Amino acid sequence: MPHEHAIQCIHEPYLVVLSYLVSVLGSFTALQLAVAIPAATGPAQRLRAIVAAGVAMGGGAIWAMHFIAMLACNMDIPVAYDVALTTLSALIGMVSCMLGLSIAGSSVFGWGKLVVAGVFMGLGVTGMHYTGMAAMMMPANAVYDTALVAASATIAVVASIVALWLAFKLRGAMQMFGSALVMGIAVCGMHYTGMAAASFLPNGAGNAVLAGGLSGDYLGSSIFVVTTVVLAMMLVTSLIRQRQRQLVEI
Repeated sequence: MPHEHAIQCIHEPYLVVLSYLVSVLGSFTALQLAVAIPAATGPAQRLRAIVAAGVAMGGGAIWAMHFIAMLACNMDIPVAYDVALTTLSALIGMVSCMLGLSIAGSSVFGWGKLVVAGVFMGLGVTGMHYTGMAAMMMPANAVYDTALVAASATIAVVASIVALWLAFKLRGAMQMFGSALVMGIAVCGMHYTGMAAASFLPNGAGNAVLAGGLSGDYLGSSIFVVTTVVLAMMLVTSLIRQRQRQLVEI
């Protein structure tokens, strides 16, 4: 139950849409890059494929989406972000996705392995989200509804299992695009469920608590620009390489 004195988070609709579009772009890029994991001919090539797909999924579809969605949360108090915890949240998101991809993409594909990989990845995504929330510097304390926190973690695990299944089972641009649309909904569902779990209670700390933090507005805008450029470059590079391999096979 929300506290009667809790500060309300009013979401800006256009930024919610923007967060979804970034998640879709990251998901589509990750699905394209994941194709190279089972096709890798050596450990070094496989590692590069895992890292690239993990960065696209964990850094683009999930982490960047998270902070753009945080920018969409409009509260009548100033908010900044702790640099160390923000960086840690990005690392948690990317490393957990790399781990999930490496487990699911090893040897023969199987549902047991897929579920284990999805649990690791989903819990990592959940850790990324709540670490990112802990990075918030503001004159208020976040209090969480445990049922909704559990729901957000469940959504993250299920979404991760679906993402891994799509990554190693689907082929074709249109199938991947449709899958990316679904993944964007799942990732956003996890984030906004997690946001619904939080109530923000004023603590009277004043604006001094913001000292040394990153401005929320600048952080969200910078992440959007950098993420979009990087994902676009990764996607174009992947498509060019796939086309080159097709030409060689012909």
